[in-house]
Amino acid sequence: MPPDESDNPDRQNQDTYEELLTAIESGQGSLSLLIAVCDDPVLREEMIRRYESDLAPEIQSYRLTLTRGEPSLSAAVRQTIEENEYLQQSKPAVLTLTGIELLHFLKLGKEKSEQETFFGYLQWTREALREFPYPIVIWLTYQNLTLLSRKSPDFWSWRKGVFRFMSRRSIGVPAQEFEGLQIPDFSSIDEETLIPLEDLKALIQQTERTNPKDSILATLCVQMGRVYKKRLEHGKSLNYQTECTQAIEYLQKAIGLQEGQEQILAIAETSAELAYLYQLVGRYSEAEPLLIRSLAIKEQQLGADYPATAVSLNNLAGLYYSIGRYSEAEPLLIRSLAIKEQQLGTEHLDTAATLNNLANLYRAMGRYGEAEPLYVRSLAICEQQLGIDHPNTVVVRENLGALRSAMAKPDRLNPNKFGKWLLDRFRKFWKR
Repeated sequence: MPPDESDNPDRQNQDTYEELLTAIESGQGSLSLLIAVCDDPVLREEMIRRYESDLAPEIQSYRLTLTRGEPSLSAAVRQTIEENEYLQQSKPAVLTLTGIELLHFLKLGKEKSEQETFFGYLQWTREALREFPYPIVIWLTYQNLTLLSRKSPDFWSWRKGVFRFMSRRSIGVPAQEFEGLQIPDFSSIDEETLIPLEDLKALIQQTERTNPKDSILATLCVQMGRVYKKRLEHGKSLNYQTECTQAIEYLQKAIGLQEGQEQILAIAETSAELAYLYQLVGRYSEAEPLLIRSLAIKEQQLGADYPATAVSLNNLAGLYYSIGRYSEAEPLLIRSLAIKEQQLGTEHLDTAATLNNLANLYRAMGRYGEAEPLYVRSLAICEQQLGIDHPNTVVVRENLGALRSAMAKPDRLNPNKFGKWLLDRFRKFWKR
């Protein structure tokens, strides 16, 4: 498992880097297998370039390349030595292997996955490497590390050190995100296993080729869109713009598939999620028709007073709030609040969320007297249901405090002064 993120990542990574650098320097003249572990390819490349620079010119650095069809470490080492006279003279050097994480973890219809093949070869590699008097830094993800210790125990026993780097970003997705899908590749995978994003993309492409009308394809596309959305929300994306675009594309594809299969309620849910992503990148005009469609489906399929309909009302109101169309947001939030009070109860947390959202709207409109009692009601519910220190309780309390502070100072009663701040608070509260 990755190191505890509560630790200072920069300090920990610096300490780990220094330990790795020392191991490379002290490992000259003999085979030294050094296992470096990092889930973030950007951080990994940064660490590699650092030690390549810090070791030069006394110790030369070389990169190893795996052949995808026959991913053999010993073959990669031998080829690199044959191509470099410096290495043939057994001078000080370090060999770095990357790309293991690019090998497919899923079998994708084959008898063995590419990673299984690699680690199978690795199990019988130790003796073949004896003749190479160099440190070899093998870069793995944390998922790779687990496979290495299980699938290649003999090779694992020869390690001279394991150097774990810490990062919030990762190229993998927990298998539990796809829990319940009837897919052969997932049948023997633990729910905490990290599945590489590229493998999931390959699985979708394979399904498109072999079973383009299978309902599982739409589900896979929806889940991929959600995975990318979560990564964006939690700061785990490798590239925000790229992953936002990919999330949008998968949800667009999912809606097309759901339409072909007449999955009406699923279309409503996916449309709302796609609209949320459009709002993240400022594509409001594209978000609006999706949210209107989602609301219409909920009203038709579930009823005008159903709690899920209230969610769609709140979502559309949130869009109008974001773009300053307050007069259109107000009736939607009032209706959403009425549904939640009637169907869920006046003390329900969802009711508190809508009270807070409506109060934010009134505050943005300068209607402070109407906003205050809504904040008071929302805060009372949150304190009762969640406790005084819960993050959502804190949000409402801060909203109320800021409103009262503004009301006490007439020069601050300009709603435009609070526009961006209020929008941030609106988005920070529950997405209900």
